[in-house]
Amino acid sequence: MAKQQKIKGKAEEAAGKAKETVGRTVGNERMTVEGQAKKSKGAARQAKEKTKDVFKH
Repeated sequence: MAKQQKIKGKAEEAAGKAKETVGRTVGNERMTVEGQAKKSKGAARQAKEKTKDVFKH
């Protein structure tokens, strides 16, 4: 289960980065901000899973 969450976090982070890049390219500030938020959410999910792994062992 933890591995799925890590993968989900990486995917979320990648999608956010892509959305942020597209937003900057086309000059859409809202899309850029949404991409940054999604990227941060993915990074937070990964950090949470890494923390759980540390305390699991």
